[in-house]
Amino acid sequence: MINYNPKDWFTFIFRIHKADTVKKLFPMFIAMALYSAAIAWLELEVFRLSEKDHIRNITNMHGLLGFVISLLLVFRTNTAYDRWWEGRRQWGTLVNNSRNLAIKLQSMLPAGHTARAYFRQMIPNYAFALKDHLRGEFHGDVLEGMNKEALALFRTGVHVPNQLAVQLQAQVTELYRQQVISGEQLVTLNTQLESFTDVCGACERIRSTPIPFSYSVFLKKFIFFYVMTLPMGYVFGLGYLVIPMVVFIFYVLASLELIAEEIEDPFGKDANDLPTDQISNNIRKHVQEIL
Repeated sequence: MINYNPKDWFTFIFRIHKADTVKKLFPMFIAMALYSAAIAWLELEVFRLSEKDHIRNITNMHGLLGFVISLLLVFRTNTAYDRWWEGRRQWGTLVNNSRNLAIKLQSMLPAGHTARAYFRQMIPNYAFALKDHLRGEFHGDVLEGMNKEALALFRTGVHVPNQLAVQLQAQVTELYRQQVISGEQLVTLNTQLESFTDVCGACERIRSTPIPFSYSVFLKKFIFFYVMTLPMGYVFGLGYLVIPMVVFIFYVLASLELIAEEIEDPFGKDANDLPTDQISNNIRKHVQEIL
């Protein structure tokens, strides 16, 4: 995720970063410019059409279609941002529950108990495992306190966050059997551990449920045909200036769609995705400080 100062307008305008839609859409800009130039040249130079020979009120049609497409893009952007924000809320919940679990264990476990070191490593391990799981990856080197047998099991394709949750639950239950914690304390810790799996399930739901295919295809087709008909409607009023106008309008509409596609899956490594690496490191830092 990109950190920035929202009040620095001048830097925003002239800043180009790796996620800039201009670089992604540049080949399409060239194609749209050539297409617009060809339409303008044919109508103005070859066929020598005048405005009275052209379809009347086509600019009014573009105005109405532009209003419709703006509503669709607003809905598309809001839907994608809702998914991004829901993902951030879930990771915020994971941060809070990790801290709460560590704080409760700090007060429940006797000083110097071996379980303190275990939970100091395993609670942050869950955050790192969830981060990699949502990206379809596995990095055993970031998991602390794991032996080679456990890491070998994780590499076979098992659900790593679930396996870590099982181990955490087993350790808490063992503390109860050893009468290190009471039954009331066990219930309290179980609530915190269950919330880990709830967060995992919510994030998986966000990642595995994209916007419906038909809606996405329809919006892309709508943008394409809308922009393709623009030169025909505005060539007589603008002349060859219709070329940069069409390219700019295509840039605005297509960029909104690209941004929505990027943020609707907020757990990846794109520039605008959630900073899950930083959040995981913060969880490890805070849990180690508490325990």
